[in-house]
Amino acid sequence: MGVSTTTHPDGVAEIVVTAPPVNALTVRGWYDLADAVLAAGRDPDVGAVVLRADGRGFNAGVDIKEMQAAEGHTALVGANRGCYAAFAAVYECEVPVVAAVHGFCLGGGVGLAGNADVVVASEDAYFGLPEVDRGALGAATHLARLVPQHLMRAMVYTCRNVTAEELHRHGSVLEVVPAARLRDAAMAVARDIAAKDRYVIRRAKESLNGIDPVDVKRSYRFEQGFTFELNLTGAGDRHRDAFVRSGRDGRAAEEGR
Repeated sequence: MGVSTTTHPDGVAEIVVTAPPVNALTVRGWYDLADAVLAAGRDPDVGAVVLRADGRGFNAGVDIKEMQAAEGHTALVGANRGCYAAFAAVYECEVPVVAAVHGFCLGGGVGLAGNADVVVASEDAYFGLPEVDRGALGAATHLARLVPQHLMRAMVYTCRNVTAEELHRHGSVLEVVPAARLRDAAMAVARDIAAKDRYVIRRAKESLNGIDPVDVKRSYRFEQGFTFELNLTGAGDRHRDAFVRSGRDGRAAEEGR
């Protein structure tokens, strides 16, 4: 359980998240993931990173039970800062990151996939931001990198999900493959990247970040400010308490963050 990294001889670093039952990460888990991604990017033997998860889905966001069990706002602040660190790590990783998404990709999962350089998904994968139903906001910055503006707004307001096939039609998911082939497909893309000149590919990543029209770190931090407002007014606690009481987080994909 946790975050593991395997560096393969072909120059691909494979980072796997295992946090059952739904890969909703604790505060420590978000920071561990950030550290793993940044460390892989700093390794001169690495030319690309594959980020994937074991279990029922890619990522269901933050561990709401941890947040509600903690006294005061320590876990809330920790989760916000941890998500910020992990999303930034994927974006700032010195080499391209290929996200291999299966099952549910919700809340924080969208933050990770949206900041990845390439997304490969299984046929059962779907993406969504249930934040409004949880009394929170955030990761619209990253969702806007996956879907057009008006669809992003509709998804935020209604908490509806979209499938991997829909994102493939928008061009934000490179390939949609059967679940059994997901790892192989993601590794193949990463190997193709890692086979390039390591110095050149790192400069390519740096240059593409440099011409990005949106500062994803500042944009996400702005969103987080509204989550703090919702918590100050009590809306966040009210919705999270209802979620925990319902016991839904262990059941289904849409019961993520």
